[in-house]
Formats: sequence, structure tokens, C-alpha cells
Amino acid sequence: MRALITGISGFVGSHLAEHLLDLGTWTVAGTVYGGAENIAHLRDHLELYEAELSGLETVRNIVVDSRPDAIFHLAAQPLPSLSRIDPWFTLENNIRLQLNVLEAVKQVAPKTAVLVVGTSEEYGQVNESDLPLREDAPLRPTSPYGVSKIAQDFLGLQYHLSHGLRIVRVRPFNHLGPRQRRGFVAPDFASQIAEIEAGLRPPLMTVGKLDVARDFSDVRDIVRGYVLALMQGEPGEVYNLGACSAHTVRQLLDLLLARANASIEVRQDPERMRTIDTPKIVADCSKLRRRTGWQPRIPFEKTLADVLDYWRAQVQTEGR
Repeated sequence: MRALITGISGFVGSHLAEHLLDLGTWTVAGTVYGGAENIAHLRDHLELYEAELSGLETVRNIVVDSRPDAIFHLAAQPLPSLSRIDPWFTLENNIRLQLNVLEAVKQVAPKTAVLVVGTSEEYGQVNESDLPLREDAPLRPTSPYGVSKIAQDFLGLQYHLSHGLRIVRVRPFNHLGPRQRRGFVAPDFASQIAEIEAGLRPPLMTVGKLDVARDFSDVRDIVRGYVLALMQGEPGEVYNLGACSAHTVRQLLDLLLARANASIEVRQDPERMRTIDTPKIVADCSKLRRRTGWQPRIPFEKTLADVLDYWRAQVQTEGR
């Protein structure tokens, strides 16, 4: 089997590449735009295309050359916070790239399976009565990023219905792990702790809201679910992926602090308090479990330990 991963050098793409190679039955290709540090250890086992995907002809040529049986489309602007600063950049980037992948498949590889990756941000403002969130829950996005992902999601559905393409859609909830960049809660906390341990900053952490609860899962469980969803899921359908349970941000922080090699003061910063923040989000993942048998395996504590160890190594590397 041949896979093409757009955004292979990103946080999730690098873990997906590792998983596919570990399965031993996949030849893996991917697109790279920007740094490729996350896949440096895999380069000898990958077919890489250094390309910016905003042009349809570029995407079409990559699909023709790589001859994929499956495309995992991960390339996107992934930060809700950035989408609030520059909404059009996020909307244009995410929708254009998704559309180019779908058009290229329609034109030159109509039998190729495509995974369209959405997000729990599509659900947005969630009422307590909506929980746990099933795939048919209302979509009430609270960021331009969420809107862009709804567009990607429904473009995938439209190309399946209109052109008969083999498209499966997924909505992953918050996922954590090594290689996730700053701008997300776990790496933001873990990198601060690692810098404090290294004596690079005072023993003080500034944080935002701690009482919100999110469905946190391990990226390595998520990418395993991506492969099962695409290969065993029903074309045209959408599947949630998550831990199917919730932890507060305070619990996440406390688990990281318990592993810290320093005494650290925590102070809440009003500047970090979002005006729109849903108190609790938790996924119902039973649809994917019934279809494929997938369920998360990696404990939350193990994920956070790996995240902190990753940032300790990063801080040491950056300090050399």
C-alpha cells in the first residue's frame, strides 16, 4: 500500500508516518513545507516532496508521481488563536489546500481513498445537554479556524456525494504528544517547566483558564485511528476520535508540575483568559469503535510524561 501524507513534517504527520512505517505494509510519501526536524529520523524511509500546496497543478503532479492508495490530508493552519488574529489567512489556506487535494484526486486518482481531517472545534459552543458529543451534534464554531474545518469537512462530503470519491471524514478532539509546538496548552506548560528547570526563566508560570475540561488524547492513538477510519470506515461518513473522557486544564497542569524538578509558582494572567471558552467538551467515539474496534490505549499520565521529556530535550538543544 502507498500513502501520501500532506504536512508530513508536522506534529501529527510525523507520528502518522512513524505508525504507517511501523505497520510494515506501507510505502510512505509526504509533502514538506518549511522545517522537517520532526521527520529527520525517518528521512531515509520516506519519499518527500518539498512543495507549497496552494496550486492545483502542483498537487496534481504530486498525486500522479506518488501514486497513492490513500491520502491523509493534514496540511493546514492549525491554531484557533492565529485564526482570530488573521481570519482570512486561515480560511483561504485551509479551504484552498483541501479543495486542491480533492480536485487532484477527482481528476487523476479517483480510486484513491482520502482522509479529510476536521476537528472538535467544529462543534464550538457546546451545551451540557450535548455531551458527550456525537457526530450529529450541532456545529456552532467559535473561531474562523472552526469555520475553515467545517468547510473542509463538508467539501469532503460533497466530493463523495457528487463524484463518488472514497472519502472518510474525522473530527479529532484535543490531542497531545511529543513534537507539538508551542501555542497549545500542553507544550506551553511543559516548555515553561523545562526552561525553569534549566534556569532559563524565574520559577513562575503564567496561565489562563484552568477550570475548562477537554477531551485530551495521545497523538499516537489518534493516528492509529486515522488509518483504521480510512481503511475500514464507511465512505462519506464522519467519525469522532478522542479519549471519550475529560480532564481539566488544572489537572493537566498539576500532573506536569508533579514531575517538575523545581518548585514553581503558578499565576493566572487575565490577558490569557478567552472571552468565549466552552466549560467542558467530551467526545462520544462509539461510532468509530463499532466500525473498527479502535479505542485509545495510552494513559493521560504517560502522554504528559513524554511531552515534558520532549521539551526538556528541546530546551537543552536550544541552549547549546
